[in-house]
Amino acid sequence: MPRYEYKVVPAPKKGLKGKDVKGAEARFSHALEELMNSLSSEGWEYQRAETLPSTERAGLTGTKNEWRNVLVFRRPHASDVDAFQPELLPAPQDEAPVQDKAEAKAAPQNSNADGGNGEKADDAKKTTAPSPTAPQPKIG
Repeated sequence: MPRYEYKVVPAPKKGLKGKDVKGAEARFSHALEELMNSLSSEGWEYQRAETLPSTERAGLTGTKNEWRNVLVFRRPHASDVDAFQPELLPAPQDEAPVQDKAEAKAAPQNSNADGGNGEKADDAKKTTAPSPTAPQPKIG
């Protein structure tokens, strides 16, 4: 099972100006796009966005809960990539198995093995059941 390392970064709070990027939503989307593209160039794969609580100080003795938006990225753990070495399997052999050769010697190969009666040897070995419409021989 592959192991991963994760990176959690804060989501941008402000938009980023760019060429032909107009409006607050487009700037914010552009800031997300730039952040994601810069991390993906380092091998990080985007997983999801999370909103998580964070307890912070308020004043000298107080605390308050703030909600933080973060982006989660992952990539394969570096030691797993370096340690991976696929096993090279041996090439298949062209020879047929020994068992097939023994069977080939036991069964005649020529088509003239009919015993002189015009039927092939395989056909003579088959047993045929009488057809239901053919007259049945009387026994006894």
